[in-house]
Amino acid sequence: MKVTVSRKAHFNAAHRLYRPDWSFEKNDAVFGKCNNPNFHGHNYDLTVSVTGEIDPETGYVVDVKILKDFIKSEIEDAFDHKNLNVDVPEFKNLNPTAENIVVVIYDKLKAVLDSNLKLEVTLYETPRNFVTYSGL
Repeated sequence: MKVTVSRKAHFNAAHRLYRPDWSFEKNDAVFGKCNNPNFHGHNYDLTVSVTGEIDPETGYVVDVKILKDFIKSEIEDAFDHKNLNVDVPEFKNLNPTAENIVVVIYDKLKAVLDSNLKLEVTLYETPRNFVTYSGL
């Protein structure tokens, strides 16, 4: 029997959407206000869902305390109150769109979770704009 366990989290971060190989005009046409050279910020909400078999000894799919600690160490500590373009190494050469951020979050968490567990990450950039990634 497979069960999904989810944990919500939150971080605040700034970013700028742009490609350095494009002109300012092309970046502005594609990314609009998100191309602000002085950056802009979001209050990101995150839902991390882990699916797996229930351990007959513990009754857990994953210990939520462990999941909470992984989210804090791998995501919140790395992204919260940071400029993603400047402070987060994964975005040195990767445009920090919501799509790219959710894949980076997934990869960071997948690396520390038990490989038997299925992972899905949903990132809310705004209450109405969100992306989901499950490694597919």
